[in-house]
Amino acid sequence: MSRIGLIAGNGRFPFLVLQGARSLGHDVTVVAVKEEAFPELEEAAREAGAGLHWVSLGHLGKCIKVLKAAGAKQAIMAGQVKHARIFSGIIPDFTLLSVLMKLKARNTDALISAVADVLRDEGIELLDSTAFLAPLLAGAGPLTARAPDAGEAADFAFGYSVADTIAGLDVGQTIVVKDQAVVAVEAMEGTDAVIRRAGEIAGPGSRVVKVAKPRQDMRFDVPVVGVATIDSMRAAGATALSIDAGRTLLVDGDRVLAAANDAGIAIVGRAAVTAGARG
Repeated sequence: MSRIGLIAGNGRFPFLVLQGARSLGHDVTVVAVKEEAFPELEEAAREAGAGLHWVSLGHLGKCIKVLKAAGAKQAIMAGQVKHARIFSGIIPDFTLLSVLMKLKARNTDALISAVADVLRDEGIELLDSTAFLAPLLAGAGPLTARAPDAGEAADFAFGYSVADTIAGLDVGQTIVVKDQAVVAVEAMEGTDAVIRRAGEIAGPGSRVVKVAKPRQDMRFDVPVVGVATIDSMRAAGATALSIDAGRTLLVDGDRVLAAANDAGIAIVGRAAVTAGARG
């Protein structure tokens, strides 16, 4: 087994990666983003026998220094870092500043891809963020006790081409549809916020379509659905959720499906499609 670096943002995702890597016998060094990672991650790391270092967002050089000192030749990014914070709420160190100055596009994919290149140049390979979490990836077909009804399926079919288009443009990965009309499109606010906004706009009866990007880089920004997503749908009156099978992580999967069943929400995994066949 090897030494794995875990670069941790917020949410449950980093906890699951830590558990998955340790269960396979890997040593783990956690680099926790000070502005994002949950404080409880420190105790979880201690219980797992993993080292943890708090690093401010933007201090890429220190992150690399920590990983190299630990002997980590592979790393995983797990957990959300708010998109708005990345480009407006950080003070970059020299290493990250040099990355930012070379960016041709100021979007999240371009930035993290460039960071991955810097890590590789320093001898650290960025792994798929789901490398140790394959059982938590959504399956294909109905995932809840209730399958989507005809109206929900029609809204999904209408919404896929729109969602795939905005995801391909790196605008967002979630849209909310009602009666084959787009109610809300995700930008930087995140999935749960766009669901709540759709509820305020259109009231109950909407459906949520969350997709992977046409050329999703599984090393980062993998679509994630958790109990909080179901809570947001319940509050907004959304009745059904479509996610991409094999490319969406169900954090605490059993709890997600139980919460959906309790709320009467249908969840379906869209079978994998090629980029050319989308829409």
